[in-house]
Amino acid sequence: MSLISGVMIYAVLWWLVLFMVLPFGVRTVREEGGEVTVGEASSAPTKPRIAQKMLVTTLISGAIMALIVVLIELEILDFRGYFMPPA
Repeated sequence: MSLISGVMIYAVLWWLVLFMVLPFGVRTVREEGGEVTVGEASSAPTKPRIAQKMLVTTLISGAIMALIVVLIELEILDFRGYFMPPA
């Protein structure tokens, strides 16, 4: 796997994992017992904890990427054969 393809796979994987992690632990204003003010969405989280979720996303993505690299290096996964023109 080349460096460029590895970075691209990691970037796509990171965003995919981020969107899966974002809803975890979200509590809205109403769930916390507060009042929704004018102009505020009722589904807005009280404490979004974005930095924590980005760290968790990075750790999960790193582990998945490491697994992908190992599978490719051991030739268990072979992406090169899928992109070859038919003979």
